[in-house]
Amino acid sequence: MQVAARNKLSAPPRLAKNGLRITPLGGLGEVGRNMTVFEHHGKLLIVDIGVLFPEDHQPGIDVILPDFTSIRDRLDDIVGIVLTHGHEDHIGGVPYLLKERADIPLYGSELTLAFITAKLKEHRITPKTMQVKAGDRQKAGPFDLEFVAVNHSIPDSLAVFIRTSAGSVLHTGDFKMDQFPLDGRITDLRAFARLGEEGVDVFLTDSTNAEVPGFTMSERDLTPAIDKVFATSPRRVIVSSFASHVHRIQQVLDAAHANGRKVAFVGRSMVRNMKIARELGYLSIPRGLVVDFRKIQSMPDHKITLICTGSQGEPMAALARMANGDHQIQVGEGDTVLMASSLIPGNENAIYGIINKLIDLGANIVHKGNAKVHVSGHASAGELVYCYNIVGPKNVLPVHGESKHLHANADLARKTGVPEDRVVVGFDGVVVDLVDGKIKVVGKVDAGLVYVDGQTIGTATEDTLAERRMLSGGGVVTVVALIDPKTHKPVEPVEFLTKGFVHDKKTFEGASAQVEKALAQSKTDKIDDIAEIEQIVVDTVSNHLRRTYRREPAVMAVVIDS
Repeated sequence: MQVAARNKLSAPPRLAKNGLRITPLGGLGEVGRNMTVFEHHGKLLIVDIGVLFPEDHQPGIDVILPDFTSIRDRLDDIVGIVLTHGHEDHIGGVPYLLKERADIPLYGSELTLAFITAKLKEHRITPKTMQVKAGDRQKAGPFDLEFVAVNHSIPDSLAVFIRTSAGSVLHTGDFKMDQFPLDGRITDLRAFARLGEEGVDVFLTDSTNAEVPGFTMSERDLTPAIDKVFATSPRRVIVSSFASHVHRIQQVLDAAHANGRKVAFVGRSMVRNMKIARELGYLSIPRGLVVDFRKIQSMPDHKITLICTGSQGEPMAALARMANGDHQIQVGEGDTVLMASSLIPGNENAIYGIINKLIDLGANIVHKGNAKVHVSGHASAGELVYCYNIVGPKNVLPVHGESKHLHANADLARKTGVPEDRVVVGFDGVVVDLVDGKIKVVGKVDAGLVYVDGQTIGTATEDTLAERRMLSGGGVVTVVALIDPKTHKPVEPVEFLTKGFVHDKKTFEGASAQVEKALAQSKTDKIDDIAEIEQIVVDTVSNHLRRTYRREPAVMAVVIDS
């Protein structure tokens, strides 16, 4: 097994004349931010451009993008972007690349393109779209693309088979093998087998559930538990879900209708996506079931269902605002909150915090941990082994998952007979070349986290986040010193101003003396630059507070020479 060692790799060499280069820029070592770049004969093809949602240690960040640095000077070489399905971790980053070149063709299914087109409209971008369906073949420069139906937690998902003169690649996207899907659209294993007979040189396959034994439970198995929630809830039922989870929302609509409840969608993305899904026929809504949010508030509580965003604890989403009491929907005693999504790694604390707040408000919480109300959209180990056996890939590059998922997937490939040296476990930015039928790690490119912070992209850095964490953890101490420019001695007592830093009268007594000593030393050392003197004050106070009180607030200094 080739395990790429990040610290031992450098920039890749020039690609061999008839080689195929594969560079994942996201989705390896994380759940989200999926993006893979293929290079052949001087042209680039991209599969998916997703976002990653921030964790607790990334305060103030909206979303996290893949790093486009390695392709930024080659935008004209991009022949297309293939979108496997409409989840944010696969399409959310598209607007940010199209802002740099708006006419890159987007290949995807009807629903996927509808979702991304609506999103791009908010960014004032009109995309060039190439709608495809399962079984279609399209040429994109030197890449011959064939699309294969796969089952996932969103309709119209596609795998893509990429033929080149260097070899072929089967990229599954996110998939599972539900044999009883709600929409009747199963993963096309006959096509997988046919492509396997043709020859799959590289298999890029979903690793998210590679550690989970057996087969993923069917969506239909959730129906009884969801029905029970609606039949037994005395007041309102509030459902939180991904705004793109059409299958789960269909189940909720069916249960609400069967129990005589009206439904309202809450949240801009939820309203937008469900309108699109309904208009395209992916969502079946009985006449009169869905009503305007403003109208539903005047109805009896036991006749109300609200479907909202916020299943991952996003602070600005509807569910979090309800939990905090700053939404027009006031959760109360007897309400039932149905959380119809899984926990994305890194979001656990935020989600549990919301659950606790809702419980304190008197709500009954139904979630994956206490009822069968969610099933994963990803193939478990049994399904992955089945695919390996029917595809028979020559080389394997596991994608979509944290390191433990990638290694588990790689181990499954090895156990099904893929040679050790033809299985690569990589990371974001690893460069893998297919030459003469064999893959090899040849280098790495920049693939760091790119933070979207309000209207800025990439401006916030790890240092920025470290400062924010410091501010949130220890508060701020501002030191003001008015000094004699000849001696650097304070002409007035040094003043300490604080925000969020708890202290008493004695806290800064020692600090004052330390500052005066440091200022005197700065004069001895002939340091007259105010900025340098201020940094000396900052270091002095920071060290004092750390040593004496084991506290690390953000310290700032203002030094004024009189």
